Amino acid sequence: MAKWNATFPDKLKEVIKETDQMIAPKLAEIDEQVLDNQEKVLSAFRKESIDESSLLGTTGYGDDDRGRDQLEAVYCDVFKTEAALVRPQFVSGTHTLATALFGMLRPGDNLLYVTGEPYDTMQEVIGTAGNKRGSLIDYQIGFDYVEMDGDKVDFDLMKKKIKEQNPKVIGIQRSRGYSTRKSLTVSEIAEIIKQVKTVSDAIIFVDNCYGEFSETIEPTEVGVDIMAGSLIKNAGGGLAKVGGYIVGKKDLVELASYRLTAPGIGDSEGPTIGRLAEMFQGFFLAPRVTGNAIKGAIFEAGIFEKLGLNVSPKWDADRTDLIQTIEFNDPDKMVKFAEMVQKFSPIDSNVLPVPSEMSGYEDKVVMAAGTFVSGASIEFSCDGPMRAPYIIYIQGGLTYEHVKIAISNACKELFFN
Repeated sequence: MAKWNATFPDKLKEVIKETDQMIAPKLAEIDEQVLDNQEKVLSAFRKESIDESSLLGTTGYGDDDRGRDQLEAVYCDVFKTEAALVRPQFVSGTHTLATALFGMLRPGDNLLYVTGEPYDTMQEVIGTAGNKRGSLIDYQIGFDYVEMDGDKVDFDLMKKKIKEQNPKVIGIQRSRGYSTRKSLTVSEIAEIIKQVKTVSDAIIFVDNCYGEFSETIEPTEVGVDIMAGSLIKNAGGGLAKVGGYIVGKKDLVELASYRLTAPGIGDSEGPTIGRLAEMFQGFFLAPRVTGNAIKGAIFEAGIFEKLGLNVSPKWDADRTDLIQTIEFNDPDKMVKFAEMVQKFSPIDSNVLPVPSEMSGYEDKVVMAAGTFVSGASIEFSCDGPMRAPYIIYIQGGLTYEHVKIAISNACKELFFN
């Protein structure tokens, strides 16, 4: 007899049971996906002959770091690219994306995002928000975006803007960010690239944050030129404590490396300072950890839909990232939900989330993240800007069981008290 939900009212127990039965076939699909992705990663480790000495790392300049070179070769194998830059010197996903963009773009060039306005922190990188100092716009780099037509890219408007602006780089944001549109599947990204190529030979850049291993193929397998993401999201598997990656064509990754370090140094230096073991092991675990997070998101969608809330994606929808949204239409319920996520976290469970001003965001934001690695959104967490319709964005979960326990208790607090 289950003990974890012993204090739950019978009605909630019934809702949980019904949800479990409803989503069981979908969870089985995710298990099969994890197997495919795990085989791909394991094969890369075996191909590159990773051994115990690969895990040691370097200090100082980081010259001749064999393990770092092997790790980047593993990323190339998995993402099917010519080159990779996988470094603990990247402090966040935003930093990694900015490094790639500043590496490619020069004064007078244009950047066009075809998936709507980028999320808040990238707006500051670009210069459409914040004080603009040091931004792309401050460097006289032009920027525009194509407003999406619901959940779809407006190809007619995209082609019109491409012809007018002749952008050097086309940006694609795979995840929804803080918008209400759906995240993009790899097949949808492939169609965007196909449509772009009818009018332009621009560089195709993808923000892959939250997307790694959420499908069995990656955007770099369908024509993306360069792609970036964070190691404290999917690719770090919950073990990497810092870092990011850039993968793609050799010349483009090289330009990014000059921005990360300096011209003449590029990717030849950069100490790994005891981080290689967790970066290797985290990447090895990433398919399973990502699968756990996606299974948690499916449970979230299923139970909240049963309780009458708008959710996106739906529980039975195809998944292409970790993010699950719940629309509360009530600021108090949104904050209360965040409080429950924090309360049922392994770290800082005694902390009370309070909506606050945050660097890089225009609205106050409520966040709950009792994580082992600060800010690691591969771990179970949630956040959202305090603006109507008061949507919370849930992501991550190292184990499915943790997500289920926390979400069930949040449902008890919000709907059964």
